[in-house]
Amino acid sequence: MSALSLRLPESIHRHIKEIAKKEGVSINQFISSAVSEKISAIMTEDYLKERAKKAKKGALKQILKKVPDREPLPGDEL
Repeated sequence: MSALSLRLPESIHRHIKEIAKKEGVSINQFISSAVSEKISAIMTEDYLKERAKKAKKGALKQILKKVPDREPLPGDEL
């Protein structure tokens, strides 16, 4: 594990302290979790972009043709 010195505006630090206390975790645990979630989101976005580049343009249309045409379920209407 490594240490990181971080400067934050007082307002952000205050919010972090409040949320960490409410969640029952340390500030370090909260920040570590938040950074991990952000890294995961960015990596997922990058992965999906790469997958999208490999997609065949007509493949989606072929898949959608197989979907039955029916009325939406209650609550799914526009």
